[in-house]
Amino acid sequence: MAKKIGVVLSGCGVMDGSEIHEAVLTLLAIDRAGAEAVCLAPNTKQHHVINHLRGEESSGEVRNVLTESGRIARGKIRDVVSVKASELDALIFPGGFGAAKNLSDYAVNGPDCSVNGDVARLANEVHVAKKPIGFVCIAPVLAARLFGAKQPRITIGTDKNTAKDIEKMGAKHVACPVTECVVDKELRLVSTPAYMLAQGIAEAAEGIEKLVRAVIQMA
Repeated sequence: MAKKIGVVLSGCGVMDGSEIHEAVLTLLAIDRAGAEAVCLAPNTKQHHVINHLRGEESSGEVRNVLTESGRIARGKIRDVVSVKASELDALIFPGGFGAAKNLSDYAVNGPDCSVNGDVARLANEVHVAKKPIGFVCIAPVLAARLFGAKQPRITIGTDKNTAKDIEKMGAKHVACPVTECVVDKELRLVSTPAYMLAQGIAEAAEGIEKLVRAVIQMA
C-alpha cells in the first residue's frame, strides 16, 4: 500500500499563501516516489490578501485558507481539523508567506509567534508517533516553534536574521545550500531552503526532491 504523506497548504500564492512552485514540486516528488499526497489546510481566514501582480495588499478583500489551498490541490483537500496522525505516514509543509501568516503568526510576532491550533495538534501527533515531518523554505520556523524545546537541527538556508529567530525558539540552525536538505535523524525532521535561496525552479526542485525522498524513506 502506498505511503500517505500529508501536505499542509496555507493558501495559494507566495505572498499570502503557499508558494505554488514549492507546493507543486512537493506533490510531484511524492507521486514520483510512489506515495500518495493527502492535501490539508486549516479552515480559517487568511491574514490578508496580496495582489501578486502589484505586490500590494488588496484592501477589504477576504479569502479562506482552505478554499484557496484547494486551487493547488485541484479540489481534493481536507480540513486539517478532521485529520488524525494515524491516517498519515508523514507530513510535509511547503513554504510561502502563508506558513508565516496563516499557519502561524511568525510574520507579525517573529520568535514570539504561535502556530495555528489545529495545525499544531496534527504536527505534534505525527511527531509523538515518531513519523517524519518535512519543512520547506520559511516553514522551518514552525518546527522551531513546535519542537524548539528538543533543539531540532533545521535550516532555512543562510538568512542570518531568520536563523537567529529560529535559535531564539530553541532550535539549532544549520546553514545549507539550496540543492540539499538537513535531516535530524533523531527527531525525524527534514528541512530544505527552497526559495529562501533558490534563483529558479530547478534549484528549488533539487532540494525539495531530496527532502521528499528523505521523508518517505523514514516513513
